[in-house]
Amino acid sequence: MSLVGNWSYPTAIKFGAGRIKELPEACAAAGMRRPLLVTDKGLADLPITTATLDILDAAGLGRGLFSDVDPNPNEKNLEAGVAAYDAGGHDGVIAFGGGSGLDLGKMVAFMAGQTRPVWDFEDIGDWWTRADADVIAPIIAVPTTAGTGSEVGRASVITNSETHAKKIIFHPKVLPTVVICDPELTIGMPKFITAGTGLDAFAHCVEAYSSPHYHPMSQGIALEGMRLVKDYLPRAYADGTDIEARAQMMSAAAMGATAFQKGLGAIHAMSHPVGAVFNTHHGTTNAVCMPAVLDFNASAIADRFRVAAAYLGIDGGFDGFRAFVQEFNDALSIPRRLSDLGVTEAAIPELVQGAIIDPSCGGNPIELNEANLTDLFKAAL
Repeated sequence: MSLVGNWSYPTAIKFGAGRIKELPEACAAAGMRRPLLVTDKGLADLPITTATLDILDAAGLGRGLFSDVDPNPNEKNLEAGVAAYDAGGHDGVIAFGGGSGLDLGKMVAFMAGQTRPVWDFEDIGDWWTRADADVIAPIIAVPTTAGTGSEVGRASVITNSETHAKKIIFHPKVLPTVVICDPELTIGMPKFITAGTGLDAFAHCVEAYSSPHYHPMSQGIALEGMRLVKDYLPRAYADGTDIEARAQMMSAAAMGATAFQKGLGAIHAMSHPVGAVFNTHHGTTNAVCMPAVLDFNASAIADRFRVAAAYLGIDGGFDGFRAFVQEFNDALSIPRRLSDLGVTEAAIPELVQGAIIDPSCGGNPIELNEANLTDLFKAAL
């Protein structure tokens, strides 16, 4: 029989408005007495962060904070985070924020006790077994955006500051022990972040649904995740205080990251090097690449997207879905071309070299090579 798969699913998730108040109990469950809250520079001084630190402080857990995290976190941020973790005598990490804060926070907990460089644990084969699993610190994840789904992931994306390559670092114990999904934390997101992160979740679902690998549970989650984004992202974008829409988008984000255990594809293979070289917003870059990738994969995915389109209430099968994606992007003020994000034609050879080695290539329904990736970048440019 040809149906074979290796499946695993996420962790304990406390979902609901106001549940950030349960953070001290989550710390106790994870065995943390002196956690370090890791977030990005933009969130460090915002009310949601200071209020979270107040909750920790009131519970006798201190106010440990590290926020020297760039939008595309790199190994320098990681080294500084580990130094802060060690200097403060911390015993666990609260990864707080969007994809950058979540990814770097998980890596600080992962690397604090390791003796090898982080690049030795790239998501290649069994490289993760090189890590000393016994010294990985406990992790609690608190997302403040609804997009990456890193809160339910076993990996982080770290940019090599010298080569500008994004690397996926994987270990099963990077999966957070507890996740707190409180939609009230996302109320203050500006429109462009709401759109970009929401479309990141949509891209995760689209690529997981497109992947040829066998994972029927992920397939179902990806389909429903697409529906939630279609129905609720416009509401969250139009009214940032719509708590139901914010909550549904947090669900969609976690679902997308759960679903892409089935695989990602050309959208992410393209987006990773673009983000590394041009420092673009990841979800927005995914959205810009999506129409060209759908066109490229059409012969392999048209039949399954006829089913998806019907479920989503979109007429016209695959062609209708493809048209919807462009209309959806336009309604959310997403640029139509990579050139609108600053990407240049001269950079295409470098971007192709980054894309061809990206692990996401393995989940694309049509095999990727340098020639067709060059054509894809030109089509998206």
